[in-house]
Parts: sequence; C-alpha cells; structure tokens
Amino acid sequence: MSKTATKSRPTQSRTRSAQSRSPRNGRQARPNGKTLSTYITERFDEFSRSQKDVARYIVDHLDEAAFQTAEELARRANTSSSTVVRFSQALGFEGYPELQQAAIEEYRNRAPEQDGAGQLFDFDHSEFESSLAADHGNVEDTARNLTREQVEACVSALGSAHRVMIVGVDQMAFFASYLRHLLALLDIRAEVVASPRQDSITRLGRVDEDTLVIAFSAGRAHPLVVRAMKLARHRRARTLSISDATLSEVGEHAELTLYYSSNSPSFTRSNAALLGVVQALAYGIYARDKAAFKDRIRAFKLK
Repeated sequence: MSKTATKSRPTQSRTRSAQSRSPRNGRQARPNGKTLSTYITERFDEFSRSQKDVARYIVDHLDEAAFQTAEELARRANTSSSTVVRFSQALGFEGYPELQQAAIEEYRNRAPEQDGAGQLFDFDHSEFESSLAADHGNVEDTARNLTREQVEACVSALGSAHRVMIVGVDQMAFFASYLRHLLALLDIRAEVVASPRQDSITRLGRVDEDTLVIAFSAGRAHPLVVRAMKLARHRRARTLSISDATLSEVGEHAELTLYYSSNSPSFTRSNAALLGVVQALAYGIYARDKAAFKDRIRAFKLK
C-alpha cells in the first residue's frame, strides 16, 4: 500500500466545532472519530511552516510521538517546544498532553496489526539493542508498505532514463553519491547535485524531458531539492522522490515516490531503511539483465 497521503481541507464549520468541543476525562474527541494521523493530514495545509514540521513527524513517527515529551518531539522535528504546544492547540486540544493521549490511542489500535513477527529483543534491552531493533523495524515497515508496482515503476524509470540527476543535500548527499556509485557499476551515468553552489545550479540547467530527477529528503526538504523538483516538472522531466515524510513537499512534485521509515530512539533519524531502498533500486536494475552486467561487475571486483 502506498504511503503517499492525500490532503484535503475540512470546512470551517467542522474546524470550529472541533475546537469548541470540551475534553472528556482529559481526552479530546476528534471529528467523526477520525484517528489523529488522519485529522492532521486533512488539516495539513492550514498549519504554519514550523507546525507542518511537527505534523510530518507525528504522522510518520506516531510510536515515538506517543511517548515523547514536547521538548523531545520538538528536537526531532527541528522546531521549538512552544511550536509543539501551539500545534496541539491549533488542532483543538488544550495542550500537548491531550494530543499525546490521542497518539497513544491510535498507536495502541495499530499495535496488534504490527506485532506479527514479535520483538527482536527482550523488553529489557540496552540502548545499543534498542537502536538495532528500530533499524530492523524500519526495514520491515518500509518493505511492508511499498508495493511491487511502485518499485517496478521506479526501477523501469531508472533503467530507461537517458540522463539521471540525483539531488540530495546535507546528510542526503551521501546517499545521492552512493546511488550514483551503484549506477556507475551498471554503466548508468548519473550526476549529483549536493549543494546550492553555482556548478550545481548549472547541472540543474541541463534537465530536460529525457532526464530522470531523483530527490532525497528527510523531514522538511531543503529549498534546493524542492526547486529542483519544480524545475523538473516544468521541463517535463520524470521525477522520483525518496523521502521519510509522507507529507513531504518534494513528494507533491514527484511522479514516482518511495517512502522509507526512519524511526529511531537515538539523537538522529535512522537511515537503515533508506540504505536498503538505494541498494534495492540498483539490484532491481541489475536483475533485469544479470548476464549483461555480470562481466562489468566482475571486472570492477578485480580492480
């Protein structure tokens, strides 16, 4: 099932009625019994830029939001705790504790569906094991939510592109470069745009309808990445977004999308699933004609 979300604006009367409802027993009721994630997604366009960062994080990291303090959630969403509180109130809650209770309720309802394989470690595990378990869960969650049709469409677009432009800034620059390396082994030449320097802008100027533009993003997308995707669509180039945010601005401009899960108990988001997606894309191309690529890969290993 695709993770791409569809956003719609609720009517003003519905919003006012949601805000006017008083909490019962400390819990805030949502319109029509909707889940917190659904309600946030429907109202996404109403939020400020900073509030959208909070919204993206909660929707895609519900299990973390359910048990984090406002300060911890703010740090993960790269914003302030006051923004988290204002976001809670914008949804009609009295404050963050009420929003967190709604997240806990949704998480508990999801949990029975996600416990099929059991836990990787015992309940009483170390921080090291907790991090590994999160990575393990991210890979499983990513694989479970990507459809075969999605992946095959992305592999086909990548394998048939005349020119490939990969855009990734900051930590995403590593994965952009790694994908270029893997494609080079398969004799597919790709260019990387990793900074707003003039040479990168010049590369983007070569985008045309025969180009496939691949954009990497985590959380709020870098302005250069959004600019590249808008340019690609304007020039009728094919576009592929690889992101950990289902409400990513990059995804709104992409023809093809691949979502990866990045939950983590650590101080940074997990990139284990992203690495798996990058390698799986390259392997998908290799698997289309192993005989044609075999000698080239063997020659590379002998270097």
